[in-house]
Amino acid sequence: MEVTCVRLQAGQRVIVMGLAKSGEAVARLLLRQGVNVIVNDQKDPDAKNTAVRELRDLGAEFVFGGHPLSLLDFHPDFIVKNPGIPYSVPLLQEAKRLAVPIYTEIEVSSWLMKSPLFAITGSNGKTTTTTLIGQILDHAGQNPVVAGNIGRVLSGVIEDVAPHQPVVLEVSSFQLMGTESLHPKIAVLLNLYPAHLDYHKTFDNYAAAKMRLFQNMTAEDTAVLNYDQPQIRTRAERVMASIVWFSQSTVLTKGVWVENSQIVADVGMGRMEIISVSDLGLPHNLENTLAAVAVALLAGTAPSVIADVLSSFSGVEHRMELVARVHDVTFYNDSKATNPQAALRALQSFDQNVIWIGGGLDRGDDYAVLQDAIQGRVKAAVLLGQSAARLEQVCSQSGIAQVKLVSSIEEAVAAAALAAAPGDVVLLSPACASWDMFNSFEERGSMFKQAVHRL
Repeated sequence: MEVTCVRLQAGQRVIVMGLAKSGEAVARLLLRQGVNVIVNDQKDPDAKNTAVRELRDLGAEFVFGGHPLSLLDFHPDFIVKNPGIPYSVPLLQEAKRLAVPIYTEIEVSSWLMKSPLFAITGSNGKTTTTTLIGQILDHAGQNPVVAGNIGRVLSGVIEDVAPHQPVVLEVSSFQLMGTESLHPKIAVLLNLYPAHLDYHKTFDNYAAAKMRLFQNMTAEDTAVLNYDQPQIRTRAERVMASIVWFSQSTVLTKGVWVENSQIVADVGMGRMEIISVSDLGLPHNLENTLAAVAVALLAGTAPSVIADVLSSFSGVEHRMELVARVHDVTFYNDSKATNPQAALRALQSFDQNVIWIGGGLDRGDDYAVLQDAIQGRVKAAVLLGQSAARLEQVCSQSGIAQVKLVSSIEEAVAAAALAAAPGDVVLLSPACASWDMFNSFEERGSMFKQAVHRL
């Protein structure tokens, strides 16, 4: 049955699936709008969970311990699901059969949007680019609201956003699958690599989810796209927005590119030289930087303001984060590298010998893409988690003689420090998700940093 988009109205009935940060925030938003809400979660809440008490005081009802089909007896107008809950859950399958709309939190929040939306997606670099755009616009006095998978969920802030404040939003493929009317003024696709295939099943499904970001855009809007990726250029043919390309390797006639080691831009306001690549605070962050420059210029930011921020930008925690130098060995935390392509780019950014710490949840990714970066660069590898044995094979095929398998991040840091010589780099860049051993990539990165500081 065909599903049509539902707008927010007092008196509607809504099921919120998943009592995580986004579930709590969107439930509060809905309750404040006069909506009748049932919050449903697979787990029973901790007795100290204040969110349950606060939501109950606002009028929410709760069903814990599973996702029973009987929830549909509530006759919901729509369901808001946590992005991580798969659509294969029987409750969602039955809801689809009954033509009950299934949304994610960003879709519902966008119904209350009164200000320009700048949305950023991609396989890698979303958080860094979103943060960088936010800092540039803030430096320009635009007072942006930065939200998404970045600390603040959109539904938690949307009611307080003034019409003149741009919203800079990081969005994932999981979130985009639950959107129908999301309409950015500017939308960015940084890159497309095979990722989350355990959830999306095929690369085409994954890419289609990413492209939903552009489905409601018109010629009055702007899509900022990566010219260096054929898989994006092909899909751009279906984008109705005006396109501004960015490229690390091609001199463009319109867009943002690198020419003679300078970042150069022309987004319709004439050619501008923004900054030398060597003056960037994070030179390895070039792809994200080019996209951020495009958005900032389109938002009316002066090139001098952009250059000021780019020269001082130090990155985001758990993304190529400099942790410490111990006995002239430099330790980097890149725990956010949760797929092989992210780890590949991290490895390629170093000219020194690298002691690589990798491994984690094995989602069936192709780790062979790491071979070229490992050869001639990785001096030793320390591997842990479900994928350790598969990564050991890749290291062996790449000619790495020193490979050690360990069972904890503390062991990994100790082994890496032992293998390192002065001038070397120790890099945690797992190429895998964290959930086999940790609650999140943040926990993994924090434990890595703690172990480094104990050396």
